[in-house]
Amino acid sequence: MNLALLAEKLDLKVRCDGDRLDREVSGGYVGDLLSDVMANSKKDDVWITCQSHQNIVAVSVLKEHAGIILVLGKEPDKDTLEKASREGIPLLVTKLSGFEAAGRIYNLINV
Repeated sequence: MNLALLAEKLDLKVRCDGDRLDREVSGGYVGDLLSDVMANSKKDDVWITCQSHQNIVAVSVLKEHAGIILVLGKEPDKDTLEKASREGIPLLVTKLSGFEAAGRIYNLINV
């Protein structure tokens, strides 16, 4: 499944790099502690977090994530948007909680 289909199914709002939504999502990771995400997430995961500062982009680049979903209606700040755009990391937002977003994504990917 790719990010475009996830965005459509979950009504995610694209904030950055909408032209890269063809990226395949093979799994997901929910976490807000950067060191935990670096240690445990995988390539092509979609990262679900409430963090919105620019360091999330660096972690996603390092781990080769498909994209980042900000939950609870969090919006990325200007620096985060600029860095994500430079690095080619799609940023999406939702009003869903991390728990609900992860559950829905899991069900979509593992059908």
